[in-house]
Amino acid sequence: MRDAIGGYFELELRKGEHYHKNALRLNTAINCFEYVLRSKNCSKVYIPYYTCDVMLELINKLGIDYEFYHINEYLEPVKLPELKEGESFLYTNYFGLKQECVKRLASEYGKQLIVDNAQAFYAEPIKGVDTFYSARKYFGVPDGAYLYTTSLLMLDFEQDYSCERMSHLLKRIDLSAETGYQDFRNNEGTLRHQDIKKMSKLTETILMGIDYEDVRNRRRENYSWLDTALGSTNRIHFDITEECAPMVYPYMTDNSSLKQKLIENKIFVATYWPNVFEWCEQDDWEYDLADHIVFIPIDQRYHKEDMRRIVETIKTVKY
Repeated sequence: MRDAIGGYFELELRKGEHYHKNALRLNTAINCFEYVLRSKNCSKVYIPYYTCDVMLELINKLGIDYEFYHINEYLEPVKLPELKEGESFLYTNYFGLKQECVKRLASEYGKQLIVDNAQAFYAEPIKGVDTFYSARKYFGVPDGAYLYTTSLLMLDFEQDYSCERMSHLLKRIDLSAETGYQDFRNNEGTLRHQDIKKMSKLTETILMGIDYEDVRNRRRENYSWLDTALGSTNRIHFDITEECAPMVYPYMTDNSSLKQKLIENKIFVATYWPNVFEWCEQDDWEYDLADHIVFIPIDQRYHKEDMRRIVETIKTVKY
């Protein structure tokens, strides 16, 4: 159907390009993972304990065999299994900070590696390695994901529509973050069980209007500023390479009251993967990670003044 000419205006958005120009554009990252598992006809997949339960939910839905593996204090696999034909190894590029590990795993496993770059939007894909990205982890969009793969499904997926998933994004601008939070939760819930679809035109248009280099630089600057201020008290530490544009600053602390203190001061920090408490034993490293990392926002909305406010709030919490 041809677009109408004239009439009322649509939302005014800059028309540019996608950052991942040569990737398949789908509706969600989990559907990218499903696409890969289906196209590869995967018989078994190794997954980390430290990941979202939606990954295992999908694997069970598809009836694929799986095996968990542990990661160490560098967020890298403790042991590398010997893969048989038809098996795959899923690795998460944690917080956009583990690209060097991704490269080593690609050398080890080649096309049997699947890279979850949902937390690493700016990480470059490796040729021949199935790799997927989530747009909404980094930008103000309701959905959207990118997939690099050499195994194509010969299916014509319908296009998604996102106009009814925009309320939390609009309310945050017009009202407040708190006002739109329940809408955000509802949106996250609806995306969990979506069929594989093409990325919506609305999400595409928003993503083509982003200044990606400015976003990259802002995230790197904020990460470095926080690391300078907090690195000496952080139980984990990662240097950012030239390729990295981190999703968050992971601050690992034994102070159990810090997260709540930040939230009380309107510094909203995410909670990732409480399912890890069910999957792991209390003395497992992954349990410690899930229990003690505070994910501090460093994204493009914020400047040094915001980072300073975060640090000053952290310093008021008694250990």
